[in-house]
Amino acid sequence: LLTMMDEKVFHGTRAKKKFGQHFLNDRNIIKKIVETASIKEGDLVLEIGPGTGMLTRELLDAGGRVIALEVDDDLIGPLEKRFHGRELTIVKSDALKVSYEALSAEHGGRFKLVANLPYYISGPLLSKLLTERAAFSIMVLMFQKEVAVRIASGPGSRDYGNLSVLSQAFTEVKKEFDVPAHLFSPKPKVDSSVVSFRVLPSPKIEIDDELFFRSVVRAAFGTRRKTLLNSLSSLGLSKADTAAALHEAGIDPIRRGETLDLEEFGRLSRVLYLKIGRAENTGSMP
Repeated sequence: LLTMMDEKVFHGTRAKKKFGQHFLNDRNIIKKIVETASIKEGDLVLEIGPGTGMLTRELLDAGGRVIALEVDDDLIGPLEKRFHGRELTIVKSDALKVSYEALSAEHGGRFKLVANLPYYISGPLLSKLLTERAAFSIMVLMFQKEVAVRIASGPGSRDYGNLSVLSQAFTEVKKEFDVPAHLFSPKPKVDSSVVSFRVLPSPKIEIDDELFFRSVVRAAFGTRRKTLLNSLSSLGLSKADTAAALHEAGIDPIRRGETLDLEEFGRLSRVLYLKIGRAENTGSMP
């Protein structure tokens, strides 16, 4: 909990709904988060949304050199005052707009990322973090519990989706533990979960073009009730060419995206990539 000095520093500070702020107050959970990220002396750590600095303090006490992204002007001054003289650099920035790769290069290494993500940006932010994963060695992130379940789900599950495939293609994903709603202030309506992402040196599957791979995965889950033959139409190929690509990849056209595993998504994206490239070169795109 906040010490008396901390309470004076943050006196009058309230969580703001527009930033999706819910401050975690439980020291045991905070320690578990730091342990999950394996923070050691001298580690370069990035924290998104330090809030009142409860997690920040634990990261610093573990020996981390902490870079903290904070968008709320009202929190930056108190944070600087609370941690004056310690290994903390606060960067005022929107987590959805900052370049993590540039920030990593600026500070001379890959980050261990730790964050309690605002629910309303967790999906888009995770997608961005996965795109810029070269900036990180590990990411330990807190999500709404149902989102965490979705990320860790496998093919055939109703929770399996776009973020599941992307997370599992580029990182080793593990749902670590749950965090009850009553441990936050203000109390959210749902429980949360902490998920770890250990960034892989290369994707688990062969990918010709990552941007195109992402577009195939997105299209496959874009309309869950549709077959792949129909849902992949957004990529621009004719149905005949899409059917041929599915056949070449060894995938039944009447299957749905949520039934494909990573290897199948990899094969499908490679075949479609080559087929679309050939179509563009011959001028036969519809």
